[in-house]
Amino acid sequence: MSPPSPASSVYTTDTPARVRDAPGLHLITQSTPNGQKVQILLEELADVYGLQWTTTVVDISTNVQKSEWFLRLNPNGRIPVLVDNTRSPPHCIMESSAELAYLAAKMDKKHIFSFDDALESSTCLQWLFFWHGSGAPYHGQLIHFGILAKEKLPYAITRFSNELLRVFGVLEMRLSGSQSDGKARDYLAGPGKGTYSIADMGTWPWITLWQFAGITSEQMSAFPHLLGWLERIAARPAVQRAMGDKYKKADTLKL
Repeated sequence: MSPPSPASSVYTTDTPARVRDAPGLHLITQSTPNGQKVQILLEELADVYGLQWTTTVVDISTNVQKSEWFLRLNPNGRIPVLVDNTRSPPHCIMESSAELAYLAAKMDKKHIFSFDDALESSTCLQWLFFWHGSGAPYHGQLIHFGILAKEKLPYAITRFSNELLRVFGVLEMRLSGSQSDGKARDYLAGPGKGTYSIADMGTWPWITLWQFAGITSEQMSAFPHLLGWLERIAARPAVQRAMGDKYKKADTLKL
Protein backbone atom coordinates (compact mmCIF):
# COMPACT_ATOMS: atom_id res chain seq x y z
CA MET A 1 0.00 0.00 0.00
CA SER A 2 1.45 3.37 -0.99
CA PRO A 3 1.51 6.12 1.65
CA PRO A 4 -1.05 8.92 1.46
CA SER A 5 -0.09 11.76 -0.86
CA PRO A 6 0.65 15.25 0.54
CA ALA A 7 -2.73 16.37 -0.77
CA SER A 8 -4.32 13.79 1.51
CA SER A 9 -2.47 14.92 4.63
CA VAL A 10 -5.56 14.41 6.82
CA TYR A 11 -5.02 10.70 6.30
CA THR A 12 -2.39 8.41 7.78
CA THR A 13 -1.20 4.95 6.77
CA ASP A 14 -3.64 3.64 9.39
CA THR A 15 -6.69 5.37 7.90
CA PRO A 16 -9.14 2.69 6.74
CA ALA A 17 -9.29 2.40 2.98
CA ARG A 18 -13.07 2.88 2.92
CA VAL A 19 -12.51 6.35 4.42
CA ARG A 20 -9.35 7.34 2.57
CA ASP A 21 -10.57 6.18 -0.84
CA ALA A 22 -14.15 7.43 -0.60
CA PRO A 23 -14.89 9.30 -3.84
CA GLY A 24 -16.96 12.18 -2.47
CA LEU A 25 -18.73 12.95 0.77
CA HIS A 26 -18.05 10.38 3.46
CA LEU A 27 -19.78 10.17 6.83
CA ILE A 28 -18.21 8.40 9.81
CA THR A 29 -21.03 7.78 12.23
CA GLN A 30 -22.82 5.64 14.73
CA SER A 31 -26.59 5.78 15.02
CA THR A 32 -26.64 7.89 18.17
CA PRO A 33 -28.67 11.10 18.24
CA ASN A 34 -25.69 13.15 17.05
CA GLY A 35 -24.99 10.73 14.23
CA GLN A 36 -28.67 10.56 13.32
CA LYS A 37 -28.85 14.32 12.77
CA VAL A 38 -26.49 14.13 9.83
CA GLN A 39 -27.87 10.81 8.62
CA ILE A 40 -31.29 12.46 8.36
CA LEU A 41 -30.07 15.42 6.30
CA LEU A 42 -28.12 13.18 3.93
CA GLU A 43 -31.20 11.01 3.38
CA GLU A 44 -33.38 14.09 2.85
CA LEU A 45 -30.88 15.52 0.35
CA ALA A 46 -30.88 12.19 -1.48
CA ASP A 47 -34.65 12.40 -1.93
CA VAL A 48 -34.57 15.96 -3.28
CA TYR A 49 -31.27 16.14 -5.16
CA GLY A 50 -30.22 12.54 -5.65
CA LEU A 51 -27.20 13.13 -3.41
CA GLN A 52 -24.75 10.25 -3.16
CA TRP A 53 -22.30 9.66 -0.34
CA THR A 54 -20.59 6.80 1.44
CA THR A 55 -20.72 5.87 5.08
CA THR A 56 -18.57 4.15 7.65
CA VAL A 57 -20.46 3.01 10.74
CA VAL A 58 -18.17 2.58 13.74
CA ASP A 59 -18.63 1.15 17.22
CA ILE A 60 -17.60 3.84 19.70
CA SER A 61 -17.60 1.32 22.55
CA THR A 62 -14.31 0.02 21.06
CA ASN A 63 -12.77 3.53 21.31
CA VAL A 64 -12.01 3.55 17.59
CA GLN A 65 -12.79 7.28 17.74
CA LYS A 66 -9.65 7.72 19.87
CA SER A 67 -7.40 6.16 17.23
CA GLU A 68 -4.69 8.33 15.70
CA TRP A 69 -6.25 8.18 12.23
CA PHE A 70 -9.61 9.30 13.63
CA LEU A 71 -8.12 12.14 15.66
CA ARG A 72 -6.57 13.50 12.47
CA LEU A 73 -10.12 13.93 11.20
CA ASN A 74 -11.62 15.14 14.48
CA PRO A 75 -9.22 16.05 17.31
CA ASN A 76 -12.16 15.86 19.73
CA GLY A 77 -12.51 12.12 19.10
CA ARG A 78 -16.29 12.11 18.64
CA ILE A 79 -18.73 10.99 16.00
CA PRO A 80 -20.03 11.98 13.56
CA VAL A 81 -17.30 13.23 11.25
CA LEU A 82 -18.03 14.39 7.72
CA VAL A 83 -15.17 14.29 5.20
CA ASP A 84 -15.44 16.04 1.85
CA ASN A 85 -13.07 14.16 -0.44
CA THR A 86 -14.00 16.34 -3.40
CA ARG A 87 -11.57 18.93 -2.01
CA SER A 88 -7.79 18.74 -1.98
CA PRO A 89 -6.76 18.31 0.71
CA PRO A 90 -9.96 16.68 1.96
CA HIS A 91 -12.04 18.95 4.17
CA CYS A 92 -13.06 17.51 7.56
CA ILE A 93 -16.03 18.81 9.52
CA MET A 94 -16.54 17.97 13.20
CA GLU A 95 -19.57 18.81 15.36
CA SER A 96 -22.93 17.64 14.08
CA SER A 97 -24.51 21.10 13.83
CA ALA A 98 -21.54 22.37 11.82
CA GLU A 99 -21.96 19.37 9.53
CA LEU A 100 -25.63 20.21 9.00
CA ALA A 101 -24.72 23.80 8.15
CA TYR A 102 -21.96 22.68 5.75
CA LEU A 103 -24.23 20.26 3.91
CA ALA A 104 -27.00 22.85 3.67
CA ALA A 105 -24.64 25.47 2.24
CA LYS A 106 -22.98 23.07 -0.20
CA MET A 107 -25.84 20.83 -1.29
CA ASP A 108 -29.18 22.52 -0.60
CA LYS A 109 -29.08 24.93 -3.53
CA LYS A 110 -32.87 25.31 -3.64
CA HIS A 111 -33.01 26.01 0.13
CA ILE A 112 -35.47 23.22 0.76
CA PHE A 113 -34.05 22.57 4.23
CA SER A 114 -32.40 25.94 4.80
CA PHE A 115 -33.15 29.58 4.06
CA ASP A 116 -31.99 32.09 1.47
CA ASP A 117 -33.32 35.04 3.46
CA ALA A 118 -30.69 36.28 5.93
CA LEU A 119 -33.12 36.77 8.81
CA GLU A 120 -34.79 33.41 8.35
CA SER A 121 -31.36 31.79 8.12
CA SER A 122 -30.39 33.51 11.37
CA THR A 123 -33.51 32.19 13.08
CA CYS A 124 -32.79 28.69 11.83
CA LEU A 125 -29.25 28.79 13.20
CA GLN A 126 -30.48 30.17 16.52
CA TRP A 127 -32.74 27.17 17.08
CA LEU A 128 -30.15 24.73 15.77
CA PHE A 129 -27.58 26.09 18.23
CA PHE A 130 -30.14 26.37 21.03
CA TRP A 131 -30.51 22.63 21.10
CA HIS A 132 -26.82 21.97 20.46
CA GLY A 133 -25.72 24.14 23.38
CA SER A 134 -28.72 24.28 25.71
CA GLY A 135 -30.56 21.01 25.14
CA ALA A 136 -28.28 18.16 24.16
CA PRO A 137 -25.84 18.61 27.08
CA TYR A 138 -28.66 18.33 29.64
CA HIS A 139 -30.23 15.41 27.79
CA GLY A 140 -26.91 13.58 27.61
CA GLN A 141 -26.11 14.16 31.27
CA LEU A 142 -29.56 12.99 32.34
CA ILE A 143 -29.07 9.74 30.40
CA HIS A 144 -25.61 9.34 31.94
CA PHE A 145 -26.59 9.92 35.56
CA GLY A 146 -30.07 8.46 35.37
CA ILE A 147 -29.46 5.40 33.18
CA LEU A 148 -25.79 4.60 32.61
CA ALA A 149 -24.03 5.53 35.84
CA LYS A 150 -23.59 2.69 38.34
CA GLU A 151 -24.12 5.10 41.22
CA LYS A 152 -27.38 7.01 40.97
CA LEU A 153 -26.96 10.55 42.32
CA PRO A 154 -30.38 12.07 43.07
CA TYR A 155 -29.06 15.65 42.92
CA ALA A 156 -27.60 15.18 39.44
CA ILE A 157 -30.68 13.36 38.15
CA THR A 158 -33.02 16.04 39.49
CA ARG A 159 -30.89 18.89 38.20
CA PHE A 160 -30.58 17.60 34.65
CA SER A 161 -34.18 16.41 34.52
CA ASN A 162 -35.44 19.85 35.54
CA GLU A 163 -33.15 21.59 33.05
CA LEU A 164 -34.25 19.30 30.23
CA LEU A 165 -37.90 19.93 31.04
CA ARG A 166 -37.18 23.66 31.04
CA VAL A 167 -35.67 23.37 27.54
CA PHE A 168 -38.67 21.33 26.40
CA GLY A 169 -40.79 24.21 27.68
CA VAL A 170 -38.87 26.67 25.52
CA LEU A 171 -39.45 24.50 22.46
CA GLU A 172 -43.13 24.19 23.39
CA MET A 173 -43.41 27.99 23.58
CA ARG A 174 -41.85 28.27 20.13
CA LEU A 175 -44.11 25.66 18.53
CA SER A 176 -47.29 26.82 20.29
CA GLY A 177 -46.67 30.50 19.60
CA SER A 178 -47.65 31.26 23.19
CA GLN A 179 -44.90 33.87 23.62
CA SER A 180 -45.22 35.41 20.14
CA ASP A 181 -48.28 35.72 17.92
CA GLY A 182 -50.31 32.94 19.54
CA LYS A 183 -50.29 30.91 16.32
CA ALA A 184 -49.03 27.34 16.45
CA ARG A 185 -46.12 26.32 14.27
CA ASP A 186 -45.26 23.00 12.63
CA TYR A 187 -41.50 23.57 12.66
CA LEU A 188 -38.92 25.59 14.56
CA ALA A 189 -37.83 27.99 11.82
CA GLY A 190 -39.35 29.63 8.77
CA PRO A 191 -42.23 32.06 8.23
CA GLY A 192 -45.84 31.28 9.09
CA LYS A 193 -46.23 27.74 10.37
CA GLY A 194 -42.57 27.14 9.68
CA THR A 195 -40.52 25.05 7.28
CA TYR A 196 -38.89 21.72 8.04
CA SER A 197 -35.20 22.53 8.23
CA ILE A 198 -31.82 21.65 9.70
CA ALA A 199 -33.02 23.23 12.96
CA ASP A 200 -35.57 20.44 13.32
CA MET A 201 -33.16 17.73 12.16
CA GLY A 202 -30.58 18.85 14.70
CA THR A 203 -33.08 18.67 17.56
CA TRP A 204 -35.46 15.81 16.82
CA PRO A 205 -33.21 12.72 17.31
CA TRP A 206 -32.43 13.63 20.91
CA ILE A 207 -35.97 14.45 21.97
CA THR A 208 -37.27 11.12 20.65
CA LEU A 209 -35.35 9.61 23.58
CA TRP A 210 -37.41 11.39 26.22
CA GLN A 211 -38.79 8.14 27.65
CA PHE A 212 -35.36 6.49 27.67
CA ALA A 213 -34.01 9.50 29.55
CA GLY A 214 -36.58 8.97 32.29
CA ILE A 215 -39.09 11.69 31.42
CA THR A 216 -42.57 10.42 32.26
CA SER A 217 -45.64 10.55 30.05
CA GLU A 218 -47.27 12.80 32.64
CA GLN A 219 -44.36 15.24 32.43
CA MET A 220 -44.36 15.12 28.64
CA SER A 221 -48.09 15.82 28.47
CA ALA A 222 -47.26 19.44 29.30
CA PHE A 223 -45.77 19.77 25.80
CA PRO A 224 -48.50 18.80 23.30
CA HIS A 225 -47.07 20.86 20.44
CA LEU A 226 -43.66 19.30 20.96
CA LEU A 227 -45.21 15.83 20.88
CA GLY A 228 -47.00 16.66 17.65
CA TRP A 229 -43.72 17.92 16.17
CA LEU A 230 -42.05 14.62 17.11
CA GLU A 231 -44.73 12.63 15.32
CA ARG A 232 -44.69 14.90 12.27
CA ILE A 233 -40.99 14.43 11.67
CA ALA A 234 -41.01 10.70 12.50
CA ALA A 235 -43.42 10.12 9.62
CA ARG A 236 -40.93 11.33 6.99
CA PRO A 237 -39.51 8.49 4.84
CA ALA A 238 -35.99 9.94 4.91
CA VAL A 239 -36.09 10.10 8.70
CA GLN A 240 -37.21 6.49 8.90
CA ARG A 241 -34.34 5.41 6.66
CA ALA A 242 -31.87 7.44 8.70
CA MET A 243 -33.01 5.70 11.87
CA GLY A 244 -33.09 2.25 10.29
CA ASP A 245 -30.94 -0.83 9.76
CA LYS A 246 -28.68 0.91 7.24
CA TYR A 247 -26.82 2.55 10.11
CA LYS A 248 -27.09 -0.14 12.78
CA LYS A 249 -24.19 -2.51 12.06
CA ALA A 250 -20.57 -1.41 12.39
CA ASP A 251 -18.46 -1.80 9.25
CA THR A 252 -15.25 -3.78 9.07
CA LEU A 253 -12.32 -1.38 8.98
CA LYS A 254 -9.45 -2.48 6.75
CA LEU A 255 -6.24 -0.59 5.99
